[in-house]
Amino acid sequence: MRKALIVWGGWDGHEPEQVSRIFADVLQEASFEVELANDLEAFRDADKLLGLDLIVPVWTMDDIEQELVDHVSAAVQQGTGLAGCHGGMCDAFRKNVDWQFMTGGQWVAHPGNDGVEYTVNLKQSSSPLVEGIADFQVKSEQYYLHIDPAVEVLATTTFPIVDGPHRLNGQVQMPVVWTKRWGVGRVYYNSLGHHADIVEMPPVKEMMRRGLLWAADGKTKANADNNATGQLYSGMADSQ
Repeated sequence: MRKALIVWGGWDGHEPEQVSRIFADVLQEASFEVELANDLEAFRDADKLLGLDLIVPVWTMDDIEQELVDHVSAAVQQGTGLAGCHGGMCDAFRKNVDWQFMTGGQWVAHPGNDGVEYTVNLKQSSSPLVEGIADFQVKSEQYYLHIDPAVEVLATTTFPIVDGPHRLNGQVQMPVVWTKRWGVGRVYYNSLGHHADIVEMPPVKEMMRRGLLWAADGKTKANADNNATGQLYSGMADSQ
């Protein structure tokens, strides 16, 4: 049985417990053994993380010990999948650039705050992860992120929708969903999910379901291919 660890906490405004239980249900329906943890100490056991198929962070706006980031990073580099959404993954630890390098981006703003109505545009030809999912409207926060140029973008949204200091830069297509690799591990991110009701939206939940499973499947493939990353990346010394 494949194993997943969901670690939830941080800022309560993102409803981390509710969101984590949605993800747990999705994974249990796919026959995963799921552990839910409400403490970053869940990242303390490096060997345990290496044995997982998937790590799902649902943790917003907090500090984290560098050792814990190193443990997650090492596990993902060696094949454990990493997948998450919204601030629970890409606004988890603002002070830690190693976490941001691994996840592929960092939240910097949501002009208009919550309740902005905007379109999510799917890149239909790019990946089976979005195959058959049509563009859709959402009323929520519209995330402006700083992005790793190495990511494969699967969905975008158009900025600006509301006024702000970004408007005179002109229109930009901001990534909403992406994948990337971290060593031989697969990383999946979806910027939607401010509250649990957004995660429950059918297109969002289906994208997350596919992303969670895709990230976890990388572990089996890495083992089958006997892939190795060589020397593990141990982070930036000036962030430690």
